[in-house]
Amino acid sequence: MTEPHPAPPVPGRQPAGLVTVEHVDGFAVLTLNDPARRNALSYEMSRALADGVAVALAAGAGALVLAAAPPVFCAGGSLDDLIEPRAPLAETYAGMFALARAPVPTIAAVGGAAIGAGVNLPLACDVILASGSASFDPRFLDVGIHPGGGHLWRLAQRVGRQGAAALVLCGDRLSGEEAARCGLAWRCVPDADLLERAGALARRAAGRQRDLVARTKETLAAIGAGTDEGTAVALELAAQQWSVDRPGFADHVRAVRDRLRAARPARR
Repeated sequence: MTEPHPAPPVPGRQPAGLVTVEHVDGFAVLTLNDPARRNALSYEMSRALADGVAVALAAGAGALVLAAAPPVFCAGGSLDDLIEPRAPLAETYAGMFALARAPVPTIAAVGGAAIGAGVNLPLACDVILASGSASFDPRFLDVGIHPGGGHLWRLAQRVGRQGAAALVLCGDRLSGEEAARCGLAWRCVPDADLLERAGALARRAAGRQRDLVARTKETLAAIGAGTDEGTAVALELAAQQWSVDRPGFADHVRAVRDRLRAARPARR
């Protein structure tokens, strides 16, 4: 079985304002920029991220830093998109797959909460730096949906099967400090230092021989995979599609969405 391939991003096309791209010292910082919606991973956000990766690579970035406008890193998939899908599930992972397939080192700078499918984005990166305000909360099953995009495969690679079970099956969550202790993140750093520390890693990586870095990254991926990723993604996608197709799925997601909206403080 092979990994599904969503429509490729368009090289050279500037991404929508949902994702900003800044070029610094040979690397690029891609920032999720929809704080009013808690940087939710809508179809538009995912496409904008895929385009941002393509734009950064086309401009010669030797490394990528993934950041987000505070206070939430990414609230996960759009519940509205789950109730009324606008694209096949595989296409909603365009941004994550673009990060995962990037031939240059990728560093996620996670400050604030990463929830549900929002955890997929840092998991797709080579290195995760977390701040003191960070948290990792998969929460797929709370919404009634099976994890997708290779989430279980990538998570188990970082924290082992038991850790993946605790987070996904049992609903546990990790703070930034706990994520670093468990191996989900490489380090936990103060919020004020997060982007600087991520940039330092990216700058060092971008300053090395590009062909050597790319080949070493390929080798690292090959020796680190206990299971073929394409098979894992295909299995998860089939199970996720099953969960979406169940009777009452849209009603369940709608109830979750309405409960979350009711719990939010009114905007002034």
